[in-house]
Amino acid sequence: MRKPPAIWRVTFVFIKQNRKMEPTNKIALVTGGSRGLGKNMALSLAKKGINVILTYNSKQDEALAVVAEIEKTGVKAAALKLDTGDIKSFDSFFIQVAGILKNTFNTSNFDFLINNAGIGVNASFAETKEEDFDLLFNIHFKGVFFLSQKALPLINDGGRIINLSSGLARFCMPGYSAYGAMKGAIEVLTRYMAKELGARNIAVNVVAPGAIETDFGGGVVRDNQHVNDHIAGITALGRVGLPDDIGGVVSFLCTEDARWINAQRIEVSGGVNL
Repeated sequence: MRKPPAIWRVTFVFIKQNRKMEPTNKIALVTGGSRGLGKNMALSLAKKGINVILTYNSKQDEALAVVAEIEKTGVKAAALKLDTGDIKSFDSFFIQVAGILKNTFNTSNFDFLINNAGIGVNASFAETKEEDFDLLFNIHFKGVFFLSQKALPLINDGGRIINLSSGLARFCMPGYSAYGAMKGAIEVLTRYMAKELGARNIAVNVVAPGAIETDFGGGVVRDNQHVNDHIAGITALGRVGLPDDIGGVVSFLCTEDARWINAQRIEVSGGVNL
């Protein structure tokens, strides 16, 4: 069989490479999706044709900018305000989610929950204040526990839940004892969730980023060159992580290719402290 003329082949390749991902009817809820890693996750999901509901805590303008950017990919998006440390607000939040699902997506359920929202508190074990401990606990553990619990009636059977941990649950750096302990708890919780939700064919995994250049924790990894150089020096791939290193892993776990991955801790750190 004769090959098509070269110009046809070039045109075909150009069209294939520039084709937008076809939208699906899948929907992901990403907490803390207005900036940093959450923003990257939301955009990565959209590139795979997955519709997105993202939450923000205070900066609505940033959240709406992400929504607009997502919609440019051809999928639908919406933003809702949520403080993941305010557990008593979850009932009213999911009433809003149900309304968004009906009015924006013409459905009653969503498929993927990504528990990303978080904060950083840098304090030694000896100097950690009770109020800081409680704040971390509410956002990073109690909030994740009960937000996931209250989301269950709205998550489709066969869906996925992805929790966010940290490399600091595996190795130790001074100043993060409370934060690392909360993330360790999340990793245990993830396995229990996977075990108990398996009857609904809901897979639950945990993604553990290493140090990433974002504004998290005051932007210390991104803005402090000494810290940045130190982390790069103890990382096998020789640099600090970027948001683009994380979002694609999370979106992959929401694809059919990842259907048999369950109850796993996936560290995305470039090989730090090996």
